[in-house]
Amino acid sequence: MCQICTLAVGAGLGLSRWFGVDDTVSGVWIGGLIFSSSLWFYSWISKKYPKLHTTFYMLLTTTLMYTLSLIPLVWAGILINRLVIGITTGSITFLLGIWADKKVRKIKGKQLFNFQKVVFPVAFLLISSIIVWIITKR
Repeated sequence: MCQICTLAVGAGLGLSRWFGVDDTVSGVWIGGLIFSSSLWFYSWISKKYPKLHTTFYMLLTTTLMYTLSLIPLVWAGILINRLVIGITTGSITFLLGIWADKKVRKIKGKQLFNFQKVVFPVAFLLISSIIVWIITKR
């Protein structure tokens, strides 16, 4: 995962909070940001220490990143059910965006456009946010 993708997800989160969007929708972006950050950190550490390039360390890094991100929310009393649902949805959606990018690359043998690796996960988060927003608005 790249730094640009993490930055784009972070910007989406900032915009959603600035517009006063529901906690579930904000949670979608928080989940995407945590997942993106954990993959980016794992990629960085596994390049620095190639012996750590294993599934175990990827899962450990991801678990650690979620734990370090969510504990302060629990302590502050901010972690509510709507936020947890959003974070879960965002994490899964971001993973689906990464999967879709890889699937397209495998089928076509190349990327379709510049920054596809960034656009797919962010577009999936945006679509997911719109769906969650419509559902929670009722």
